[in-house]
Amino acid sequence: MTVAHDLSMRQGYVYILASKRNGTLYTGVTGDLSHRLYEHQNNLTPGFTTRYNVKTLVWFETHDLVTDAISREKAIKNWPRAWKIDLIENLNPQWQDIAHYLL
Repeated sequence: MTVAHDLSMRQGYVYILASKRNGTLYTGVTGDLSHRLYEHQNNLTPGFTTRYNVKTLVWFETHDLVTDAISREKAIKNWPRAWKIDLIENLNPQWQDIAHYLL
C-alpha cells in the first residue's frame, strides 16, 4: 500500500469559516479539522483567512474518504455565494461558532 493510498483512505472534512454573519466566507478541506481550526484561529497559516480575519466555524461536514471531501470542497467553492449562505443557514441559522462540537 502506498502513502498516497493511505492518505486517500482517511476521513476528511469540508468546512466553511466566516468573519461574521453574512461576512467573508472561506471554504476549506482537511483531514484534521480540530488542528486546522487551531491554525486558522491562531494565524499560523498566512493567507486569506488571516488577511480577512475569517475564523468562525459556521458549517462543516464529514466524509468517509478525504478524496470525497476534496470533491465536495471543489463543488462548493464553485457555488454562488447565496447557495453557501443557504447551506450555512439550514444547519446554523444564527451563524454561531460550532467549533465546540469537535471536542
